[in-house]
Amino acid sequence: MAKKVVATLKTGSGKNYTKCIKMVKSEKTGAYIFKEDIVLNDQVKDFFAKK
Repeated sequence: MAKKVVATLKTGSGKNYTKCIKMVKSEKTGAYIFKEDIVLNDQVKDFFAKK
């Protein structure tokens, strides 16, 4: 699946998007979890700014 996403992002309008991965500490268990999302290049800072 990851290869398909990467191949799609490299062509055409896919260059306007960025795959972001953020590590967040869970309040309930204390373990770290990863949040992944594909956002527009303009919204990358907003993705990392919000909790």
